[in-house]
Amino acid sequence: MTAVRCIDLCKTYRQGDQDIKALDHVDLEVEHSGFVCLSAPSGGGKTTLLNAIGGLDIPDSGEVWVAGQRIDQLSKGELAAIRLTQIGFVFQAYNLIPVLTAQENVEFVMQVQGVAAADRRSKSQAILEEVGLKGLEDRRPAEMSGGQQQRVAVARAIVSRPALVLADEPTANLDSKTSDELMELFVELNNHHDTTFVIATHDQRVMAYAKRLIKMLDGRIVEDIEQRAA
Repeated sequence: MTAVRCIDLCKTYRQGDQDIKALDHVDLEVEHSGFVCLSAPSGGGKTTLLNAIGGLDIPDSGEVWVAGQRIDQLSKGELAAIRLTQIGFVFQAYNLIPVLTAQENVEFVMQVQGVAAADRRSKSQAILEEVGLKGLEDRRPAEMSGGQQQRVAVARAIVSRPALVLADEPTANLDSKTSDELMELFVELNNHHDTTFVIATHDQRVMAYAKRLIKMLDGRIVEDIEQRAA
C-alpha cells in the first residue's frame, strides 16, 4: 500500500528578481509503514516537499496523494480535515501552546476532532506514558526541557494514530543524546504501530535511522538509497 505519492511536482518561488525552483519535477512514492528521511542542503527543497505532502504548501503543478486521496486540489477546509485526521506534524520549534499543560496540549487536537472528554483524558495519559512523560502531564512547556517539549509534540502528533507523520528538522534544537532518544521513539512507533514517517533533516545522526534516504539538490531528487537503519 502506498502512503504518499507525488507525481511531477513543481514549485517556484520568487526571490528578489530571481525565480527559485524549490521543486523541479519531483516524483516520489512512500510505502505504508515506510521510514524515510529527506536530506538536502539549505534551499534544496526538502521542506517544500514535506509541506506539499502535508498540504501546507500547494505545488504549482503535479499531483500529491496521501492515503489514496489526491490532496493538491482540495479546498482549504478539506485540507484542514485531512491534516486533522490523517497526518501528524512534528516541527523543530515544538509549537506547543504555552498556557496549556502537556496533557492539555496533547488533548487539543482530539478536542478539535470532537473526541469526548473522558476519551481525550485516557488517550492523552496513555500516549504521554508511551513517549516517556508519565508524571509530567501537568507541566507547562516552560517547565520542561527541550527534549521533553519535543516528546509532547510527538505525543500530540500521534495520539490519534494518523497514517502519516511528517517531521521537519525534529532534532534541530536537541542535544545528541536527546536526538537519539527521539529517533529511537520514532523507530518504535514505526515498528509497533506501522506509522509512516517522512522526516526532513540535515542531521547525519537522524539519517542513520532511516530505512530509506532520499537526497535532494536544487529541488530535484538526486539519490534514493535503501539502507539498513541504525
